[in-house]
Parts: sequence; C-alpha cells; structure tokens
Amino acid sequence: MDFTFTEDQLLFQESVRDFLVNEVTPERIRASWETDGGRDPALWRQLAELGLTGITVPEAHGGLGMSALDFVLLAQECGYVALPEPLVHSALVAVPMLSAIGGELAAQWLPKIAAGEAKVVVGLAQNLVVEDAHIADLLILQQGETLVAATADQVVLEHNESIDPSRKLFTVAVRPVATTVATGAEAATLIADALNHGALGCAAQALGLAQRMIDLTVKYTSERQQFGKPIGSFQAVKHHMANVAVRLEYAKAPTHRAAYAIAAASQPRLSRPRRIARQAGGVRGREPRREELPPGARRDGLHLGGGPAYLHEKGLGAGEHLG
Repeated sequence: MDFTFTEDQLLFQESVRDFLVNEVTPERIRASWETDGGRDPALWRQLAELGLTGITVPEAHGGLGMSALDFVLLAQECGYVALPEPLVHSALVAVPMLSAIGGELAAQWLPKIAAGEAKVVVGLAQNLVVEDAHIADLLILQQGETLVAATADQVVLEHNESIDPSRKLFTVAVRPVATTVATGAEAATLIADALNHGALGCAAQALGLAQRMIDLTVKYTSERQQFGKPIGSFQAVKHHMANVAVRLEYAKAPTHRAAYAIAAASQPRLSRPRRIARQAGGVRGREPRREELPPGARRDGLHLGGGPAYLHEKGLGAGEHLG
C-alpha cells in the first residue's frame, strides 16, 4: 500500500504555502495586534476566496468536502507562517463537530462558514478560556455533560490578557437562551472527537512552526560571520540544527498517521488519534507545547540567533500564539 501524499495534495500544499508566505508576513501579524479585534478581516476574505474556509465543509453545504488527511499539510503551512486567524480551528474542530451534529444547525451555519461569512469556535470544559470568542458568530460550548450552541448575542465575554499579543482569550458566560445540541453519550462522543481533531491541529501547526524556526536560524547562521566565516559552518552550530531537523522529520510521520486515523475510520478509536498526535511532540498525557514539537526548535533558534533573535523584528516571536 502507498501511504504517501498524492500529487494533488502536495501541489495544493505548495500553492497554499506560496500564498501564506507572501501574504501572512510578520509585519502584517504585528499590525493586527494594534487593531481592536486583533484579527485581519481582509486576510479572512482572502482565505475564503481561495476556498480554504470551506475545505472540510461537506459539498452538500457548499464546501470542498475534504478530510483531515487533506488538510493536515495545510495546517502545517498555517503553523509555518504563525497564522493568527482561526482557520485550523474552524476546519479541524468546528466544522467536523457541526457536521456531526447535523440538522438545522449544520444547514444554517456550514454554508456560511464555507463562504467565509461566519466563524464558529468550540469551547470545551478543559479550556478555562475560549480563543477568538470575540469574533465568533456561533459558539459551541460544553456545559457540564451538555453541548450548547450560542450566537454572539447569547453570551457574555470577559477578556483575559495574554502575554502573547496574537492570542485573544475570553471567559464565556452563556445566557439561558442558548440552544442545547447534544447531551449524555452523544455529547461525550462529540467532545472526544473534538479533542482528537484539536490535538491533530496543534501537532500539525507545531511542525510548521518548527520548520520556520529552523529556516530562519539556518539563514541567520549562514549570514552571520565570525573569524571570517559564517557561524553556520562551525560544527558545534551545525549539530544543533541538524539534531532539531532530525527530530522534526521523526515527528511528521505520527502526525500524518493521526490525520489518516481520523479521516479513514468512520468510528475511530477515540483515544488513538489523539495519542498519536501527542507522541508527535514527544509528550504523553497532555497537549504538546511549542518547545517540544520538535524538542529544542525554539530554544536552539533563539540560542543561535543571539540577542537579536528575541526581538519581534526578527520573526521568531511571531509564532507565540501557537504554543
């Protein structure tokens, strides 16, 4: 059997990468920090025009009907540019949950998501805050053993400051008028699936972010000279980044395997895809952290970049929110 990605999938990844690298620059990300909402509506429209907002939306609702396996490579590219817009959350968490809920709720919101006209976020009990709740048109929230759907006017938000300017975090209080969409075992299954998809999204973005850190560091160490030679030519420096690059390659396979498990199985074993995605970061029992996917990428990038690497202008800080 051939488990490699198809030519179409790789070409799609390449085209998305070209767009994101050209459009989602560190300068544009930092500019969004100065806006009231911290997000770039023009960028979201561009993503919608490319069809990315509807990539996992079923064709019956106006989307492309692709799977997590199709999207995982694109999620890596979102991580590579530290995309602050909630595209990965929407495609890998919100859309699959809405599709599984079905009925009038899916029929009402999935076409709007595909067209880029609406944003939907999911908030689960294990998360004390909900990211991007302030720009969500619909929120699907866990309330005990129940899932409820609430529009923007049916919730009360309280902003929580973050040390990362790209993360917009809110505690969410739900008004009594919110609609119950699942309870009991049905809600538990939806929540477990959302955690599987979320773990996959975190791992895939972290792979892309780690690759960007490697690329930036290699570029810097190729230009920075000491004793008349690029510091990247010194063995001690080369070994640092070579070790990180090897770990990154080893991390890709379990992440892609997790995407396959989620996409291929109609009733996947709920623990396995999430466990595989966690293992991509070399961690067990919790979500992978930025510095562990792969281990040392961020640490060594800052170390080899010296003092300037800590400045926003050098770009290594643009991906803070992916942690």
